[in-house]
Amino acid sequence: MKSSLVIMAAGIGSRFGGGIKQLEPVGRQGEIIMDYSIHDAIEAGFNKIVFIIRKDIEDAFKDAIGNRIEKICSALGVETAYAYQSLDALPDGVQLPAGRTKPWGTGQAVLSCKGIVNEPFVVINADDYYGKEAFVKIRSFLKGYDPASPEKLCMAGFVLKNTLSDNGGVTRGICRMDADGYLTDVDETSNIVKTVKDGVIGAEVDGKEVDADSLVSMNMWGLTPEFIDVLEKGFAEFFDGIEPGTEKELKAEYLLPIYIDSLLKAGKVSVKVLETGDKWFGVTYKEDKQIVVDSFAKLIDDGVYKEDLFSDLLTD
Repeated sequence: MKSSLVIMAAGIGSRFGGGIKQLEPVGRQGEIIMDYSIHDAIEAGFNKIVFIIRKDIEDAFKDAIGNRIEKICSALGVETAYAYQSLDALPDGVQLPAGRTKPWGTGQAVLSCKGIVNEPFVVINADDYYGKEAFVKIRSFLKGYDPASPEKLCMAGFVLKNTLSDNGGVTRGICRMDADGYLTDVDETSNIVKTVKDGVIGAEVDGKEVDADSLVSMNMWGLTPEFIDVLEKGFAEFFDGIEPGTEKELKAEYLLPIYIDSLLKAGKVSVKVLETGDKWFGVTYKEDKQIVVDSFAKLIDDGVYKEDLFSDLLTD
């Protein structure tokens, strides 16, 4: 079955090198976090990789990442493609506000895949490490895709304590589910701080304990091709709620989890939460980088990955 990995990378700056967290080397041979996600998706059976970028970083992106990944994917029979997120890609009748420089958000990013992604897909952030299990579970869910039921979506649910930083508070979408494991609500919670008492990892918000075993959303969704058309309709509706000439017009974002939540509450989609026990890595704080580097080193030492990352796939 054709299925795509869609990587939201349009937020990468035009200046490559120091300071761009998505391009910070974390592997022993200079691999970046994105490399590990691509490896795990291909290993799980995804056979198309789509990078969402901006036109102004296309050449630099291909030099730093794309050309190398295209070569690896070609050897593995995996297709690669590019989608371009643009500030002026707006619904009919909507003008780009003067002074708007902020991207329109993750919802518009995925919408940029219209006409490029025509198969079930998983969408991820470029700078997050999700682990192998989530890709396997989402791929398995998407294998049951039925064009007659395009509203059936899924998401990876990470255990909160596996997503916390040692270096400060984080924001996480804490999931509520029904008895069958379907998402009912996402509670966006800020400043969740990791605690350790008697060797047990916990979580607190403003001194109040939060269930560290709760499942949280890390923006890893399993979606259907028809959902892109739904996103297009939602993007037009997004502008209905924005008064021209206001500050909101300059800063509002069309965010994927918020829009999915609104569809959920309207009964227009179902979202199966697929629990994963893998540890999420990301560089939220500058001090997180060494922890991520050490974590990947341990995964290599434990045999989860080869030191030459893609060598296991290329020799299978």
